Amino acid sequence: MKKVAIVILNWNGATMMRQYLPTVLQYSEDEADVYVADNASTDDSLSMLRIEFPDVRTIVLEKNWGFAEGYNKALGHIDAEYFMLLNSDIEVTPHWLQPLINFMDTHPEAAACQPKLLSICERNRFEYAGASGGMLDRFGYPFCRGRIFENVENDDGQYDNTAEVLWATGAALMIRSRDYRDVGGLDGRFFAHNEEIDLCWRLTIRGRKVFCVPASKVFHVGGGTLPKSNPMKTFLNFRNNLTMLYKCLPDEELHYVMFWRRLLDWLAAVEMLILKRNVGDFKAVIRARRAFNAWKSDFDNDRCDIQQSRIAASHDGRKPFSLLWQYYVRGRKRYNQLP
Repeated sequence: MKKVAIVILNWNGATMMRQYLPTVLQYSEDEADVYVADNASTDDSLSMLRIEFPDVRTIVLEKNWGFAEGYNKALGHIDAEYFMLLNSDIEVTPHWLQPLINFMDTHPEAAACQPKLLSICERNRFEYAGASGGMLDRFGYPFCRGRIFENVENDDGQYDNTAEVLWATGAALMIRSRDYRDVGGLDGRFFAHNEEIDLCWRLTIRGRKVFCVPASKVFHVGGGTLPKSNPMKTFLNFRNNLTMLYKCLPDEELHYVMFWRRLLDWLAAVEMLILKRNVGDFKAVIRARRAFNAWKSDFDNDRCDIQQSRIAASHDGRKPFSLLWQYYVRGRKRYNQLP
């Protein structure tokens, strides 16, 4: 057994794996065991793996559990010191694993880390899903070193320092198996989207730390399962983000932040309908608010447990400003322009 288990969760991704799995095997097999966990694919993923990649270990799940619970089910079958959650549309680079392993080995306070994430289409630009490490503003809006809302920066080395962040991208996430299990893994009820932010935030509340290690870099296609314009993605992002806030916000911030998010979500929905003429996303935001209200009480025990695990009343990890104000009013569209 090797120290690292690379686990690719697959659903109908035979085409992506044919293209990108060879680089994972070429540049990782000396240091990691490679697994593909299949979420009940209906394409030829499993037969393709048997024929073209016979050395890859497979875990066959009985149904499509989604991203979050799919990983929980798969990782329950694997024993390794570090899990490397890797999307099927990731192209890795030579020696990409070693900086991550070295960092985790020498920083016991680190629960998780990520490489620098670049776009496979524009290789000198960051990739939306994680760039060079993720943050949250006061109201729960995620952003990255290298990406604020839709504004994605070129990679000119400006974020090449190893840095503590609040969350690491689920597209390429290295996490200690002990920490993953101690905190209960990903929240399977999310299905997909915001699940890695929720996981990392829960870890930081417990006093563990998350980092970006840009000495490692990978390239990401992004949007392989649900494109950015899909209303289902909008629904999951809004519903799960609100649920994450309800679980993780400290008591003194909960009512204030949720009040403002209600107003801001309605404002976003109106903008989608009137300015963007996007009826699908408008309806998705409304459905997400209703879905959150309908299942909020299901997370009462989670909230209680998370708040009790908080190492200090003031420890939170969010940035104290409003990203909307900084971006739209102050015109600060790059990470290094923020307060």
